[in-house]
Amino acid sequence: MSTVTHTSGRARPTPPPPAGTTPGPVAESAANGVGARIFNGFSHLFLVVWAIMVVYPLLWVVMSALKTDAEVIRKPLSLFPASLQWDNFARAWTAGIDSFFLNTLLVLVGSVFLTMLLGSMAAYALARYEFPGNRLIYWMFLSGLTLPIYLAAVPLFKGVYNTGVVLPLLGPNKHVMLILVYVAWSLSFTVFFMHSFFRTLPNAIAEAGLVDGASHTRLFFSVMLPMAKPGLISIGIFNVLGQWNQWYLPTLLMQSVAGEPKNQVIAQGLIELSVNQGYKSDWSGLFAGVTMAMLPVLIVYIVFQRQVQSGLTAGVGK
Repeated sequence: MSTVTHTSGRARPTPPPPAGTTPGPVAESAANGVGARIFNGFSHLFLVVWAIMVVYPLLWVVMSALKTDAEVIRKPLSLFPASLQWDNFARAWTAGIDSFFLNTLLVLVGSVFLTMLLGSMAAYALARYEFPGNRLIYWMFLSGLTLPIYLAAVPLFKGVYNTGVVLPLLGPNKHVMLILVYVAWSLSFTVFFMHSFFRTLPNAIAEAGLVDGASHTRLFFSVMLPMAKPGLISIGIFNVLGQWNQWYLPTLLMQSVAGEPKNQVIAQGLIELSVNQGYKSDWSGLFAGVTMAMLPVLIVYIVFQRQVQSGLTAGVGK
């Protein structure tokens, strides 16, 4: 509908805008709304496809652990067994998974505790105190992230073997040595993550603690470390996942020796469970063992996922 303007006391209609001109604000907002809906539709579709790609293999492994060997072979892609075979878990547990499971827990508790303690202490000192060589030490820690563990396999094994000659407790096939190697392997990322987190903490609280008479050690353990709880939980989850699923280092340092008790961890146990079958195919028991190895870390992540997200975004928010 054309508008009317008054010029020299006479009404004259305003001509419509010529074709090809720039649309008004209403048309622009409508076009932007359509584009946003299309983008949201594609993003939601991608997320649905990604969720199916992640959830289906996990569900397939769990359901295959409840099948018989014949069902695993004849209908490998089916999700629903004819009847639930709960005895597969008992058979896998008694086949050796129990000892591998306990060895993994023993190593994991010691290695994660030492990694978090030493890594947070080193990151705090590097982030909050200035001293000669500060940046050099920090970059040396970061250089550990660029070194593939495979390049250090030969000197690492040789060093562990030579150490075991002098100190048998720290030799190969010993839990203590594997714990120390895990700590050294995880320190680089722990220091890198916690260094960034400690730098975001306010200086006023640290200065107030020192004014009140707290020592640097008391300040760290009683004030600064509790404030870094979101970051500690996040990096702790990453360390638990990484060390639980570690296979190369245990295979290198925890080899099976005849006449000695088996100290292998869960990743080695699953491989050994598969290899020792020989011509006997206990696929359902193997899937049950994989499920038992997968569920603990999955439960840990589900329980602490909010803390992991808050820890990853805390530094950005501050």
